[in-house]
Amino acid sequence: MHRRTALGGALTALATAAAGILVAATVSTTPAVAAAGGTGTGYLHTNGNKIVDSTGATVRLTGINWFGMETDNKTFHGLWSSNPWRGQLDTMARLGYNTLRIPFSNDSIKPGATATGINDFVNPDLIGLSPLQILDKVIDYAGSKGMRVILDRHRPTSAGQSPLWYTSGVSEATWIADWKTMAQRYANNPTVIGADLHNEPHAEGTNPAATGACWGCGDTARDWRLAAERAGNAILGVQPNWLIFVEGVSCPSGGLSNVWDNDPSNDEDCGWWGGNLSKAGQFPVRLSVANRLVYSPHEYATSVYRQAWFDDPSYPANMPAIWDKYWGYLYKQNIAPIMMGEFGTTLQDPKDKVWLENLMAYTGTGVNGMSFTYWSWNPNSGDTGGIANDDWTTVNQAKQAILQPYLIPPTGGGTTSPSPTGTPNTSPTPTTPAPSGGCTASYKQVNAWAGGFQGELTVKNTGTAAVNPWSATWTWPSGVTLASGWNATVTQSGTTVTAAAPGWASSLAPGASVTVGFTANGTAATPGSVKLNGTAC
Repeated sequence: MHRRTALGGALTALATAAAGILVAATVSTTPAVAAAGGTGTGYLHTNGNKIVDSTGATVRLTGINWFGMETDNKTFHGLWSSNPWRGQLDTMARLGYNTLRIPFSNDSIKPGATATGINDFVNPDLIGLSPLQILDKVIDYAGSKGMRVILDRHRPTSAGQSPLWYTSGVSEATWIADWKTMAQRYANNPTVIGADLHNEPHAEGTNPAATGACWGCGDTARDWRLAAERAGNAILGVQPNWLIFVEGVSCPSGGLSNVWDNDPSNDEDCGWWGGNLSKAGQFPVRLSVANRLVYSPHEYATSVYRQAWFDDPSYPANMPAIWDKYWGYLYKQNIAPIMMGEFGTTLQDPKDKVWLENLMAYTGTGVNGMSFTYWSWNPNSGDTGGIANDDWTTVNQAKQAILQPYLIPPTGGGTTSPSPTGTPNTSPTPTTPAPSGGCTASYKQVNAWAGGFQGELTVKNTGTAAVNPWSATWTWPSGVTLASGWNATVTQSGTTVTAAAPGWASSLAPGASVTVGFTANGTAATPGSVKLNGTAC
């Protein structure tokens, strides 16, 4: 992202009113071996069109982008805000984003690179750290919450995106060498699961004198498929457990459509930058380690560019066929997993709400759906805005409500997710009961939609001793069922819900509180009969 001018596709448009229907066009899925909690256990690999964990359980990455390392600041944006960096990650995890896609530039990882735009008062622990040292801290904390991290080489330099994976100032050799360095740096940390090799390869020049990234053209200087193989195999030589995320191009020839010359014979079918994988079936990326390839298209709404398909009279019914053509076929034909690396909108145009609703439905529900990382957490993305509002603290509820039913929250780094050191914490701890009358409870309904709702239950230990491990229970009316939970291991039996302490935060000290988040199916209801380790609150 960060952005575009003209993109591929015809520029003439038919004016139509924004359609308000949701097309039932979800992707067919094959049965999973098992459903993994959060982001699973150990390193990830692929199996057909699925991403699976070390036990073979299916994992769905439902993540978000937090950008800034690719800009002049060379570190995450929003560190200038009044919300500490950990607080921002806390919110992402609480909302249900289980994966963090982190864009960076080659400049930001050079020796001597300096991070700027940091509020020292709010983030005193970041003072004097290099961009890579800040990245280390973010990765460690994300891992402690059960999140996974995808590294995205977004730009060669902070100056801007490039059609090819190299420029006159940053060679292919530098690109590959830097990737090998990053792979080695995080080789023993299963929080980091892979490399998004280069952001949004796209067309440049006009046919037949194309100079941009092509797919399958055979020109080693321009064929993105061949370059992805070279870089991917070099990375796997250092860290064979990583996933290799490969984006598409915009125009398979690498040249811009000649939309201005009124000669349709020169035009070709082009899509979003990085979004066109229509040739990947014919010319697949071939990696030296099996089951490591994930295709990662980008998809956007009218707030980025008004592609012709948005004004087709059949919109939005025309969209599933477009997605099928550009990248969905790879998933439907069980060729490889899809991880939609970027998609987003300001939602200012009514058509964009329809687009986002239909796109999410297309990815499928539950653990068997396609993976994705939304663009972006940042509110300062000019043509999409963010999930965070301008204060970097509160949340854009209109966007979150559409994404929420598709999010699979991280499990908190307990028994089903790697701990910060990569070793699952499975040791039981003796239970200390809460003293009589030693707790209070408060409830906040965060969101609601047709057939479901999202809430937060905060339980405070008002006793004189720590509760270790803590466990909160509550009841719901008949017909209300748990969909997902976070900040605890949340389960339901009958009308009783139990939130058990995660391994990374098992003790609840006197005066401390914990907020358990959840989504549920049914009519919105306030938790009743709340107890902390059997003591009524």
